Amino acid sequence: MLNLERLRTLDALARHGSVSGAADGLHVTTSAVSQQMAKLEREVGQPLLSKYGRGVRLTDAGRLLADHAARIISQVELAQSDVEAQRGCVVGELRIGAFPTAMRGLLPRTLTALRAAHPELRARVTEQEPEQSMRAVVRGDLDLAVAIDWHNRRMPVPAELSRAHLLDDTVDIAMPAGHPMAERSGISLADFADDDWISWNEGQFCHEWLVFTLRGLGVEPRIAHIAEEYHTQLAFVEAGLGVCVAPRLGRGPVPPAVRLLPVCDTLRRHVYVVWRADADRRPSIRAAVAALRDAAALL
Repeated sequence: MLNLERLRTLDALARHGSVSGAADGLHVTTSAVSQQMAKLEREVGQPLLSKYGRGVRLTDAGRLLADHAARIISQVELAQSDVEAQRGCVVGELRIGAFPTAMRGLLPRTLTALRAAHPELRARVTEQEPEQSMRAVVRGDLDLAVAIDWHNRRMPVPAELSRAHLLDDTVDIAMPAGHPMAERSGISLADFADDDWISWNEGQFCHEWLVFTLRGLGVEPRIAHIAEEYHTQLAFVEAGLGVCVAPRLGRGPVPPAVRLLPVCDTLRRHVYVVWRADADRRPSIRAAVAALRDAAALL
């Protein structure tokens, strides 16, 4: 009889491509992963891993069993969903990923409501960029992900995920108080053709959106500084080092020397939550989605 936890370990190795990645995904040590794999190899009577440089890779038998493991785990999760739905109990652990401004603007109220209504539910939240968290839901490393896309550039959602809209987040432009545009009632992105921008890391969805949008207006963006956190970006703006995009969700205090202006052709981010479609019937998923919607409705 194959052990389910060892199959989960093999599945994690296949998905993450390394022992350390599998250990991170399973929240165990690398030695625990190695021990589980050694036991699984003894159970099946043949090697499932082979040395590859400093790491390992799956053998033909390992890949074959990993394909079966993925299907078995999916069926187990579906069975768990059905049992939970039949019981109607909101219990167990719920793993949620969310991007930084949602962590500040949505999750505290959401988690407080869940804890009050469902004390036997253990919600655990991880801050991740939308692309990361959505992939983690597909892999089964997360149960839910709060993600975003933009009104003029949508993020593809994998077919195996369900999705629920939470809110539209209006975005302003932040500039130093002494900026020539600072006293206007409304501005266009094209007005900042000659400005330096403070942006996110290259490759992140929001950075790619900014570049895409400015180029669509015939403006080649001058990305002068990179900062992950909005508060850091606003500190650079206050110092006169450029301008930046400033979403309203989770914004918090704005430095006194920073001016925020709405864009005439309103910039909006669509905030939504995704989960695996085969977990639709889990009461904990439904409870969390309802709590997120309630928190969003109060903003």
